[in-house]
Parts: sequence; structure tokens; C-alpha cells
Amino acid sequence: MAGKIFIIGIGPGASEYLTKKAIDTVKSSDYTVGSTRAIELFDDVNNKIAFNVKELLDKLKEGVQLACEGNTVSILSTGDPGFSGVLNTVLRISDEKGFDKENIEVIPGISSLQLAAAKCHIQWDNANVMTFHGRENIEDILPVINNGKTTIALPSRKVKDMAQFLLDNGVEEDRKVIVCERLSYPDEKIVESTLKNIANSEFTYMCIMVIY
Repeated sequence: MAGKIFIIGIGPGASEYLTKKAIDTVKSSDYTVGSTRAIELFDDVNNKIAFNVKELLDKLKEGVQLACEGNTVSILSTGDPGFSGVLNTVLRISDEKGFDKENIEVIPGISSLQLAAAKCHIQWDNANVMTFHGRENIEDILPVINNGKTTIALPSRKVKDMAQFLLDNGVEEDRKVIVCERLSYPDEKIVESTLKNIANSEFTYMCIMVIY
């Protein structure tokens, strides 16, 4: 008998942003698959399958295979599974293995984008929302950057590289930018400056860019 797959959004990083549904589902699962950082958010985990970035695909395949064998498997996804998450990858692997989509449930989480919008007091249903994680075609930001709306973006590379790319493509150097770094963590930092200054600053990879 086929098992069950839960694709669970774990929020931006801090445990207080976990939903009760996420906590209860992981607790009751036979196996939990996720990055070490994600799994450590949960106190009660059965049969942990932790991975680093390079192991992601292999461990996701292992998780789906365990579900095919009749187990209940929780797969953890940073933020929300449907936004720069593992949803599409898990669906593709499941299809390849013949696992019934009806036995897959997505439990949404709070994305870092949502938290950035909240921190910056942005009504984000009227913003350009873009992710460049895993993508190299950052030129897709150019058609919308001057459409009069705030742009909220997950950079694919360093924040300074995205800022420099915009400068190189004619965006004004005094354009207002807010960088939200390591949201929800104790060392969270929110920096408001100009595009030119951001291009000359260093940030970690865990950032959201808000471009006004």
C-alpha cells in the first residue's frame, strides 16, 4: 500500500514561525527529510534524513521511495514549498516513480518574502514578486523594475551583484533599496540605502531585496 508525502513549509528560519500543523505532521511521520537546519527546528522527529545542498536531489528521491514503500514521509521546505521551495521537484520525482499525486499534501509556510513585506509595511499584493533562486536569467527583472510598483526579489547570487546588474542596466543609483538579511534570526538585519551603496556592501546569501 502506498504511503503519504507531506511537503511542509517551515517558515523563514526561526521556530516561532512554524505552524502547529507542521509540528504535528512531522511528529507523526515515519521519516522526515530536510536540511540539517530545517530538521533542527523540530523537537520530536522520527528517522531523520538530513542533507546538504549537494545531496538535495538524492535525498528527495530517497524520501519519495520510502513513501512508495508505504511510509508516511515529511519533506521540509524552507519558507513556503510553492515559492523557491521543493514542491515542483518532489512532484516530478513522484511522477517518475509512479507515486499517486492524491497521496501528496502540501502544508504551506510563511516565506521570507512575506516576512520582508511585513517588516517593510508593504501591501505585497500590488508588488512585483520575483525569485531568482536557481536561475541565471536575472534580466527578467528589467521589464518590471520601472513599472511604478515596489519590487521584492530573492537574488540568485550576492545582493551586491544584483544591485550592480541593475546599475549597469540604467537603474538610477539613488534608487531606494531595503535589504532584509537573515530574517527571523537573532542577528536579523534590515538595511535601507541607495542602490549604489548596496552595490558596494556585503551581505550573506540569506537576503531579500526590496526595490522602490
